[in-house]
Amino acid sequence: MTCVTGKDRAIVRNARGDDVDILAEIGVRAWEKAMESIGEMVDMRGSAREAFVNFTRSSWLTITVVEQVGTVAGWAAREHLDELISDFWIDPQYQGQGLGKELLQEVEAEILRQGFEKVRIETHAQNNEAIGFFEKHGYAIHWLSVAYSPKIDRDVQSVGLSKLLVEAPPSVSYGQEF
Repeated sequence: MTCVTGKDRAIVRNARGDDVDILAEIGVRAWEKAMESIGEMVDMRGSAREAFVNFTRSSWLTITVVEQVGTVAGWAAREHLDELISDFWIDPQYQGQGLGKELLQEVEAEILRQGFEKVRIETHAQNNEAIGFFEKHGYAIHWLSVAYSPKIDRDVQSVGLSKLLVEAPPSVSYGQEF
């Protein structure tokens, strides 16, 4: 999968094994930005960095990358290769430039090619920037959940968003003529 777009040549491609360190760094920077706006950093940087390094090293085959002018600017993962986007991170210095949109469109197209009719993603309920991004691209919130996180010793609210990728067939009600 390679998708080249725009005047600044955004390229969307599958991750490679040699991308893992930069992918982890991008994940940490984007996570830190999101957490600062939420206000829940509480000494989590070290464990977050370790989690990103472990994830990108073990799961790079499930990651799709967006580059701009040869520089990796963000990534998305489908950890179980199903309809759930498990991770979606754009380096803060590249946010607002349309790269997230390009990445999202390619990931959605891949999900559709694999036969799934809808796509799902989850995020922190107070991550207004992420929620706004996904709503702008056709997603709707379908659930809110609260779960205790022992790492930060508090409850964490999450929301689940989804988007239908195929048109629903028109419904026929009883007695309706064709």
